[in-house]
Amino acid sequence: MGCVTMPQQVPTVPAHEVPEDAVVLDVREDDEWVAGHIEGATHIPMGQVPARLDDLPEGDPLYVTCRGGGRSARVAAWLNQNGYDAVNVGGGMGSWQDAGRPMVSETGSAPTVA
Repeated sequence: MGCVTMPQQVPTVPAHEVPEDAVVLDVREDDEWVAGHIEGATHIPMGQVPARLDDLPEGDPLYVTCRGGGRSARVAAWLNQNGYDAVNVGGGMGSWQDAGRPMVSETGSAPTVA
């Protein structure tokens, strides 16, 4: 993503307020995704987002998440600067899990936030 100038405010919503039918982009790394993620989310690691814009799901807004909210805030800011309507999921997947929101894993084990 290179240097991203952070705007004063990145639109952010707490995990418990993300609508059930939200379109979600998960920007964590592969190992984090495999351990546990939001069912139906699209996975594009942060560093790959600029090269994979065609793979972005269509959503208005697009809810962006990571483990703790830092990477997703940077990606949401970048997307907003480039004409997308993106919202950061505050606290990321840690807050999602703490709020008791549903998750799935690719490991066959119970989903966790890695």
